[in-house]
This record gives sequence, C-alpha cells and structure tokens, in this order.
Amino acid sequence: MTQSKRGPRPTSRKAARGSFRIIGGAWRGRRLDFPALAGVRPTGDRIRETLFNWLQPVIQGARCLDLFAGSGALGLEALSRGAAEVLFVDRDPTLTRAVEGHLEMLQAVGGECRCQEAGRFLQGHGRRFDLVFLDPPFGSADWPALCEQLHSGGWLVEGARVYLEDAAGVGEPSLPHGWVLLRSAKAGNVGYHLASPPQPADREGEE
Repeated sequence: MTQSKRGPRPTSRKAARGSFRIIGGAWRGRRLDFPALAGVRPTGDRIRETLFNWLQPVIQGARCLDLFAGSGALGLEALSRGAAEVLFVDRDPTLTRAVEGHLEMLQAVGGECRCQEAGRFLQGHGRRFDLVFLDPPFGSADWPALCEQLHSGGWLVEGARVYLEDAAGVGEPSLPHGWVLLRSAKAGNVGYHLASPPQPADREGEE
C-alpha cells in the first residue's frame, strides 16, 4: 500500500511491525512483515484479488511501477503473478529497505527499489511501464496532475494501465482529457480504479 494512510507512530514493540499476505501466484500464501511506520498498511486482500483479476490479461511479463510503494504489497503481488519488472518508489528509506529484504528473501527477479519522493521521481527521465500503481495518501492526490506527469513524461507505453486508490468518499477520480476510466469499485472506505491514457489515435483527433 502506501506511504499514505498515516496516523500516530506506534509506541509498543508489538505495534512496530505490520504484515500482509501475498494472495496469488508463485508466492501465494507467503506472509511478509513491514515496518508499521506512521500507520502504513497494505492494500487489502479483497481489493488486491479484484484488481489482479482485472489485470489477469496483461500482468504476465508486464513492466510495473509501484509509486508510493509503502509496504510493497502491490508490486510484490505483481511479481508473484508473473510481472517481469517492478520498480518500487517510496520516500521512506526504512520502507524501501524492507522491500529490498523481501525481494532478496523471495529470490525475486526483476524487482528494484528507489528511495525518492514521487513528484521528484516523475521529474526524471521516463522509463516506460505497462502498469503503474498509484496509492498516495487518501484525499491528497491531484489525480489529473499525477496522470499528466506519467503521460507527458514518457513513463507509459501505449495501452498502459494505471491503478488509482483513494478514500471511497472521494468518488471516481478526475482524469485528464482523453483518459478512460476502465474499472471502478469500492470496498469499505476504499475506492479503487483502473484507467488508461489516451491512445495515439485519440491524440491525433485532438490536433
């Protein structure tokens, strides 16, 4: 999940660790611990199950970006289910070190971590991804700006998919012109969505 849904720091040794379970693929059933810094928690099992059902036709061999990676649950689930590459980006070095530890323990191929703030990362030179996970702090996302940075920065291949997660009360995300909302659902207080950027033919029609 994210560096996102954060509350008071844990005060007891017991509360200092969180955990999540990989629910499908090669590492199905593996439970992984992560530092419960400032209330970071993974995207729930039910949501991940639905999301990866949506992504089943495209996940095999996909190149993925897990922005606001936090615990790394989304990116690790993607690798477990056959993604070729996942770049995990989070601003917290404790979290990125934990994800690196999981990759080493699982003997994962194709995982890479970068400790960097998301906006600064997107200002860099774009690597092209088939799939991007966006799970920033609830209620804080400027979805049009984030999506436009991904698109104009050259981070997305043609036909890419972008996952967006936010509080359910926010409603469907506002997307830039030409983007398509492919799927949308709610689970408890979480709203989650799958979108795609404009295709070349769409852009030609705008000119």
